[in-house]
Amino acid sequence: MPVPFETLIPYVIITAMFGVTGAGLSGIRHYAGGGKKHRWSLDTWDRQMMDRDRRLTGVLRGQTDNAIAPPGFEVNQPWRGEKRFS
Repeated sequence: MPVPFETLIPYVIITAMFGVTGAGLSGIRHYAGGGKKHRWSLDTWDRQMMDRDRRLTGVLRGQTDNAIAPPGFEVNQPWRGEKRFS
């Protein structure tokens, strides 16, 4: 006995929504990574270097080959000064 096509419509919709969601998440990751592949298993060193690159270029995954840092980078540091108890 054949299956009526109306019973398959929800399965097609669910499968299509999984595909749309996967493509959307892939696009968001691609856009957030500056057009580069997603990075996995980042350690402390990688995070520090990515933060330094973000402060140098303004983009998290951006890199520069300039030997001299741009003006203002010497005061652009991730360390926050503590408030003294005086």
